[in-house]
Amino acid sequence: MSIEILPAARERLIGIWQYSAETWGDEQADKYVADLVAHARALASRKSLWRSLREPGFHGVFCSRFRHHYIFFREFTDGAIGILSILHESMDLPHRLKEDIDLD
Repeated sequence: MSIEILPAARERLIGIWQYSAETWGDEQADKYVADLVAHARALASRKSLWRSLREPGFHGVFCSRFRHHYIFFREFTDGAIGILSILHESMDLPHRLKEDIDLD
């Protein structure tokens, strides 16, 4: 199974890298984002990491926690997964997720 990092998630990754680089330096930012993407790739083969969202309006959306971030994704009909968003635990998750995805 493969993954596709969708545009909103890609923008979030860039922001995570920028914040991490400003706070802890480029090397640590590179490592954190690489580890985050590795976790996202692991989702494709390890459904035990998947948690279904139960909030209204998020049917078919799953999440998985990686350190201080949540990776939100859905499974495509071909079995691949699409990474919808990546949000920090301190954010208003439902609000930010609605900003990042269109479920219609």
